[in-house]
Amino acid sequence: MPRPPTLPGPRPDWLRIKVPAADATAEVERLVRSKGLVTVCEEARCPNQHECWGVHRTATFMLLGEVCTRHCGFCNVGKGRPGELDAGEPQRVAEAVAALGLAFAVVTSVNRDDLADGGAAHFAATIRWIRSLVPACGIEVLVPDFQGREADLRTVLEAGPDVLNHNVETVPHLYRRVRPDADYRQSLDLLARAAAWRDVNAPEMRTKSGIMLGLGETPGQVLDLMADWRAARVDIVTLGQYLPPSPLHLPLERYVEPAEFDRYRLEGLTMGFRRVESAPLVRSSYHARESATGA
Repeated sequence: MPRPPTLPGPRPDWLRIKVPAADATAEVERLVRSKGLVTVCEEARCPNQHECWGVHRTATFMLLGEVCTRHCGFCNVGKGRPGELDAGEPQRVAEAVAALGLAFAVVTSVNRDDLADGGAAHFAATIRWIRSLVPACGIEVLVPDFQGREADLRTVLEAGPDVLNHNVETVPHLYRRVRPDADYRQSLDLLARAAAWRDVNAPEMRTKSGIMLGLGETPGQVLDLMADWRAARVDIVTLGQYLPPSPLHLPLERYVEPAEFDRYRLEGLTMGFRRVESAPLVRSSYHARESATGA
C-alpha cells in the first residue's frame, strides 16, 4: 500500500538548506549590482544559489527587465507593463561573465509578449557577446515560447547556444491554473522544432525542459509528461519541488518525497534521456554545466 502524501506543514528535513558563508556569493552579487543586471538566482529565491555561484561558477542571468507580461501563479517575478528594452544589456551580461570567469552561463528572461519577436534578437545578441568575450564559456538559454513563432526560435538557435531550454513547468491537466497564458502543446512543439533544427545544423546542441512537483499532479501524469518529452526528443530534464514564494502564490499541495524523485530519475534514464536531474531542491539551471557536457 503506498504511503500517504507528505502534506504541507513544517518543511521536511530533506528541504532544509545550509546557508553558506557570505563570501561564497559576495563577488557575484557585487558585480551583478555594478552592471545593473538581474539574476534568476535572486529573483526566484533559488535554494542552490550558493552552490552554483560559489562552487560550480555558474550563474543565471535574466534579460529583458524585471516585469513579465504573463501571470503564472507560481512565479516570484513582477507582473505588469514592462519598460523599454535595454540595448546595452547583452554586452553587460557578457562582461559580467568574463569578469567572474564563469565556466557556464545560463541566460533566461521574463516573457515579453509586448515585443514583436518576444525578445529573440536580444537573446541572440547576448549569446554572441558572450562568445566574443568568453569563447570557452558554455551557454544555456532558457527561452519563452515566443507564442509559437518558429522564426523567433530560429533567431535564437542560429546564434549558437550549447543548450536550448524551455520549461513546460507542470502537467497539462494543471495548465489553466498554473500557466494560464501558455499552451502545453505549443511548448512541446517548440522543443520538437529545436531538436529538428539541431539534427541538421548543430548536432552537439542539447535540448532541455523542466517541471515543478507538488502542485497537484499525480505520478502517472508526470510519467505521461516525460513520455511527451521523449517524443519531442528532449535530451535533458529537470524535476524539482515547488515551493511557494509567498502566501499570495499558488498553494503547495504536497511535499514530494526523495524516493519519488528517485523513481522519476530512474524511469527517465530508462526512457532514454541523456540526463535527468530529479530531486527536491533541483531547479531548472541546477548542474547546468554538468548536464550539458555529461561531466
